[in-house]
Amino acid sequence: MESNCVQFLGNKTILITGAPGFLAKVLVEKILRLQPNVKKMYLLLRASDDKAAMQRLRTEVVEIDLFKVLRKDLGEENLNTLVREKIVPVPGDISVHNLGLKDSDLLQRMWSEIDIIINIAATTNFDERYDIGLGINTFGALNVLNFARKCVKAQLLLHVSTAYVCGEHTGLFLEKPFKMGDTLSGNKKLDINVEFELMKQKLKELQHQDCSEEEISQSMKDLGMTRAKLHGWPNTYVFTKAMGEMLIGNSRENLPLVIIRPTMITSTIAEPFPGWIEGLRTIDSVIVAYGKGRLKCFLADSNSVFDLIPADMVVNAMIAAATAHSGETGIQNIYHVGSSFQNPVTFGQLHEITARYFTKKPLVARNGSPIIVSKGTILPTLVQFSLYMTLRYKLPLQILRLINIIYPWSEGDKYTDLSRKIKLAMRLVELYEPYLLFKGIFDDLNTERLRMRRKENIKELDASFEFDPKTINWDDYITNIHIPGLITYVLKQ
Repeated sequence: MESNCVQFLGNKTILITGAPGFLAKVLVEKILRLQPNVKKMYLLLRASDDKAAMQRLRTEVVEIDLFKVLRKDLGEENLNTLVREKIVPVPGDISVHNLGLKDSDLLQRMWSEIDIIINIAATTNFDERYDIGLGINTFGALNVLNFARKCVKAQLLLHVSTAYVCGEHTGLFLEKPFKMGDTLSGNKKLDINVEFELMKQKLKELQHQDCSEEEISQSMKDLGMTRAKLHGWPNTYVFTKAMGEMLIGNSRENLPLVIIRPTMITSTIAEPFPGWIEGLRTIDSVIVAYGKGRLKCFLADSNSVFDLIPADMVVNAMIAAATAHSGETGIQNIYHVGSSFQNPVTFGQLHEITARYFTKKPLVARNGSPIIVSKGTILPTLVQFSLYMTLRYKLPLQILRLINIIYPWSEGDKYTDLSRKIKLAMRLVELYEPYLLFKGIFDDLNTERLRMRRKENIKELDASFEFDPKTINWDDYITNIHIPGLITYVLKQ
């Protein structure tokens, strides 16, 4: 017997933005595998034309390891037929009016056919250029909403944001929407149009000054971080995402709106198979650097909760929320999808598990020898970390600098290389500090109600749409699923 979620997806036409992204791919695979009777999926991706869009769909989505279960179950030919019948790759860009679609016939067809709009497209760089962050995360979200309102059959807009739009405060964060003009700093109200005009003016000034592309890029990154911190957010990414939420919440009219706020998304725990991941996500850079023996010291509070959630659980929550709220005129619902409230894991626990893993199963160096890891030093404040870096690295570096001045042919390259690495390390630590020392817990009462709603229906008791973090055994997941997944799919070892 089909579950409610599977039934819901049947005969639906769905627009998904950000299709080559990690989360979107997990969603597309899930829908094709569990509901091949979905009517159609329009996948919006950046490409110059239809041919380039189809090429990206093939190489970056369908042909990757994530689809190996479908490929095995259906066979290569049947999978290709299914993709050809059900998926329409659309070259476009959410930062542009009408999502950048140039084909008027395609536009009219999409507006007449689409039932559900799922916006996953985003730039997730913490220190993104302000013009790009505003274009994609803020006004891009509004462009998707305006497009959705032109879809005559639209039953729901599901927008993926991030739980960290809450900023750096401590305590329990509730699943509540932003009001237009909200700010986290207690300063005067935030005016998004003023932010946009300020960005345009700054860009114009830089171009008139004949600045290089590199100088323009750095200035726009600095502007984003400055404006974010002025209004109480730690970086451009979460600031522009918060403004995106404000715009769509304020402009939605009667269109049903669901905002999903995931925490730190990690590898799949179950579907389509355990451990699939693409690229190094927030915590993964730390795990890999530690496994490679490069992390001797780290900024973190051992007691801080690291809110992790597997990608397939996020996708399951998205589908469950869409099923629950489709067609509910005028609603706006926020869902935190994370683990800190129901099943918290601390950085200290993650450190122990990771150290134990790489002690038993060390990575192999290029010369074939195992990489021996030490427990390392964890420092709980940026002041302590900076002092450690000064004593351990910066003072020896100054000695190298003196040698470089006296004997410029001697250690010059070594000094330059080390100096660059230390500056990069300090910049990354400062960028990630709000999350490494984060003291908040994400309330998930709405998400818990969604889980209870699912469990009340006997048909939903299979594991296909599980998103309860209480089912995660962190030791088992990190040891037997997540780290092996990183090694296999990211490090390719």
